[in-house]
Amino acid sequence: MPHKLSKGKGPVLLIAGILLIAATLRGTITGIGPILDFVSQTLNLSATQAGMLTTLPLLAFAIFSPISSGLARKVGLEPSLMLALVLMTIGVIVRSAGSTTMLFLGTCIIGVGIAIGNVLLPSLLKRDFPTQVPTLTAVYVLVMGIGSTISSSVAIPLFYLSDKLHITAIPNWAFSLAGIIIFPVIAILVWLPQLNRHTRPSADTADIDSHSYLWRSAAAWQVTIFLGINSFIMYIFISWLPSILTHNGYTENQAGYIEGILQFSTAVPALVLIPLMVKMKDKRGISVVMALLTFIGIIGLLFAPEHAVIWVVCIGFGCGGGFILGLSLVGIRTHNAQQAAVLSGMAQCMGYLLAATGPIVFGFLHERTGSWYAPLLMVSSFCIILIVLALFAGRSHVIVRTKDGKDIVIDDTKKQIESY
Repeated sequence: MPHKLSKGKGPVLLIAGILLIAATLRGTITGIGPILDFVSQTLNLSATQAGMLTTLPLLAFAIFSPISSGLARKVGLEPSLMLALVLMTIGVIVRSAGSTTMLFLGTCIIGVGIAIGNVLLPSLLKRDFPTQVPTLTAVYVLVMGIGSTISSSVAIPLFYLSDKLHITAIPNWAFSLAGIIIFPVIAILVWLPQLNRHTRPSADTADIDSHSYLWRSAAAWQVTIFLGINSFIMYIFISWLPSILTHNGYTENQAGYIEGILQFSTAVPALVLIPLMVKMKDKRGISVVMALLTFIGIIGLLFAPEHAVIWVVCIGFGCGGGFILGLSLVGIRTHNAQQAAVLSGMAQCMGYLLAATGPIVFGFLHERTGSWYAPLLMVSSFCIILIVLALFAGRSHVIVRTKDGKDIVIDDTKKQIESY
């Protein structure tokens, strides 16, 4: 049965568990950005290999997201989310062993855990708190940003703390990554009471009708590519921003804190956009603004790096807002929960596959050119594509399929229902 926010300790504990899982989903992968140079130097990784450390979780998202709902149908939502937390914990331990093999293996395991959590948490919110979804979504995204901010900000201090404590069993960078284990461990402890429940996902996750025609729909691909390019840009900066900053004269500590500002800036749009979007039928204008903010941030970082904090806030707000808009478009452009679930799976699968190439391509360009100029110009060109794409993806037109099998796009909701 759905919970109400104001009654009983059970819902409060459930919400606490949801928010701790949200913090873990982002916090376990963002802590590596500030210490990526140290990891690369110690293990002799190329820039392309270093980019893979951000890419591997994205590939795991794309591969394992489609099977997560099947897992929840068999064992229940709550045990499946506990499995996600356990996998992330194991991944953090393996990743911190200190070797190249274990680093990549642990990163893959973390990615699988995050993929399960990414898919099932929204379904849990919709099932248990159907009337508070916008509010809890805003808080959920904000907590994800806080988790990633903490993870990025403490990475360098933990790195140097290893020397002060004279830890020699594992490298400094491994100790820094191991510190992130506090996220999944606390989440596991708070989530334990939920294991008494073995409930199924909400209908939009569990029972997905066949909507394969979406893969042939131009409107569906507009939403998918919008999300993909937005994530492509975001994960490049999650991976490489500290390296760009240290190259421009910032200390490792400063770069780590600015990376934390980037992470927090991606969460802030949730508080602004979610209540605003309810009043806006057409999302093209706001989508263009978010893409334009990202473009301004990248150009500013390229030509005036001494004001990096300003530009990083622009990039974080633009990409974070673009991500929220992209997810909302999945619901806006579809006519029922089943079609929305299929479009969401399509957008996340293909979007994350596109995003996975970002850190690798960016690192490869840097390696080939020996500077950050060409890679940043490349990303800015993708922003221009994103701005143009926003004019199409942000429309309020709903994708429907008529009884004769033809795909049409109708703007008016009443007419759309009648046609369907």
